[in-house]
Amino acid sequence: MRQEAIIQNIKVRSDKDLLEVIEKSKNRAYFTINKNILAQIARYLFNEEKARFITASGVDTRKAVEILYHFSIDEIGFIVTLRVILDKSSLEIDSLTPVVKCVEWIEMEMHEMLGVSFKGHPNLKHLLLKDDWPKGNYPLRRDQ
Repeated sequence: MRQEAIIQNIKVRSDKDLLEVIEKSKNRAYFTINKNILAQIARYLFNEEKARFITASGVDTRKAVEILYHFSIDEIGFIVTLRVILDKSSLEIDSLTPVVKCVEWIEMEMHEMLGVSFKGHPNLKHLLLKDDWPKGNYPLRRDQ
């Protein structure tokens, strides 16, 4: 079955940077990975498995900020989520825009609403909030 091969490929490519795998169903899997391999795994999904980027989401869990990138391999009806946990003391991660251009706006939104800095992002400007919004005030952060 192709889903099993994709799961195995991600495990092998992630090696020690794979923190957790949760197979929600036969059609959905979550991979918690270290942030340093995010682009590598996304590139594999996008280029080799022809995955389509669905969306990304960010959530403040009080102790950390989780970023989840959701991909669909439409040909086989399989959804892969790459989950990265960022410590609140270092909310910085490489942008996926060099791999998947269409993540640009959702990364802008997460930057603005959660305070995550996406290194290499071409344009981290305000998207939802007005330009004079107070710097360092992030509406979706629980500690503010």
